[in-house]
Amino acid sequence: MAMDYNDPVVAEEFGKVQPMSFEEVEEELNSKGILAPPMMNEMDVKLMLVEVRLRLSGRMPGNSGGSTPRKKPDKFASKLEEALWTKPALKELYDGFRSREDINSMNVVAEYVNAKEMAITRYGKDYADLIKSVDEALTAPPPVKSPTLSFSGFPANMGEEACKMTFAALGEVVEFECAASDELPILSGKVTFEDIEAAKKAVAQYDGMDMGMGTALEIASV
Repeated sequence: MAMDYNDPVVAEEFGKVQPMSFEEVEEELNSKGILAPPMMNEMDVKLMLVEVRLRLSGRMPGNSGGSTPRKKPDKFASKLEEALWTKPALKELYDGFRSREDINSMNVVAEYVNAKEMAITRYGKDYADLIKSVDEALTAPPPVKSPTLSFSGFPANMGEEACKMTFAALGEVVEFECAASDELPILSGKVTFEDIEAAKKAVAQYDGMDMGMGTALEIASV
């Protein structure tokens, strides 16, 4: 049965394989006793490795106990994987190509995000409109669908009260909770504004901001 490229498990694994060179993919397949057919193109060989990895790990969608809920990785395997987690507009664009099995466009998006200058050299002329759409998706603010936001990345030494006041400067806060991370010196939590417009302001002003803690602020609608 063909893989469903819209499945999040498949998408996540593809994001890890895509930046690999043809030689790296071929070497990994060979190490598992699998030889790629000589007439198979690079993208098909990469998709073969995705399927092999998923089957060997028991995560192939459709297998018993296969597909599992997505869990944000502690460390991203590529710039594409990070963008698919943190840029909702890009994920929507990419998922659209995946649902139509438009492998060429998926490959252009992946290469552009992972190695921008090289991708422009290779695809800048023939895929100018697609590259423009990718740029727009990368800079589009996350959608805000409710007055409640989750947040992560404010410095822990800022303290709960100062963090709450930061949000209150944008609009009345009706609920607030936060706690320091056990792994990083940052605050994470949730804030609920009286109205959705204040939530939109918070996302526009703070999402992606570098607070000097080695990670950018992440603020998303709940």
